[in-house]
Amino acid sequence: MSALDHLVIAAPDLDTGADWVLRQTGLGLAPGGEHPLMGTHNRLLSLGDAAYLEVIAINPAAPAPGHPRWFDLDRFDGQTALRTWVVRCDDLDAALARAPEGSGTPRDFARGDLRWRMAVPEDGRLPFDNLFPALIEWQSNAHPAPRLPDAGAHLRSLTLRHPQADALRGALAAILEDPRVTVEAAAVPGLSAVLDTPAGPREV
Repeated sequence: MSALDHLVIAAPDLDTGADWVLRQTGLGLAPGGEHPLMGTHNRLLSLGDAAYLEVIAINPAAPAPGHPRWFDLDRFDGQTALRTWVVRCDDLDAALARAPEGSGTPRDFARGDLRWRMAVPEDGRLPFDNLFPALIEWQSNAHPAPRLPDAGAHLRSLTLRHPQADALRGALAAILEDPRVTVEAAAVPGLSAVLDTPAGPREV
């Protein structure tokens, strides 16, 4: 079983990312935490009990890791934007066997009582120009989403645009069925999401 777990917005720093989300959605972010293995930190926004939005940035107070960071952050251009997305699965190894080549190698992570395995590509770059999702397996019942303040926001849709739309659509079909996720043909890769918020639908 797999499901959309969270959206990832990259920012040059957390304050800039939080301000961007506030302008786009009218919603503030909750504190997140640090990822020492990747030299990053984040802030979070609830999208209901089973999903959330993450703003992530390189942590200037952390030493640089001796390997590429996740979400292709070492090639980040500095423009705050929706970077990629994450799908959770019950069996990460089985999901990786169905995923495109380059989807990553499992690594173990922990923060407080949160434990998870996540597939991180060797070069940090996910397939299909970061439009194929990162794959995660939570190791216990603990999950960030139900712990976050209820912001009244939920994901309405996620649109992926790529020149190889058919190939991307086929790769996704092997791991996820979610009518909110659609793939469109486009000359330039990109993605966008629409959130239902207390003020109406908002795009990120």
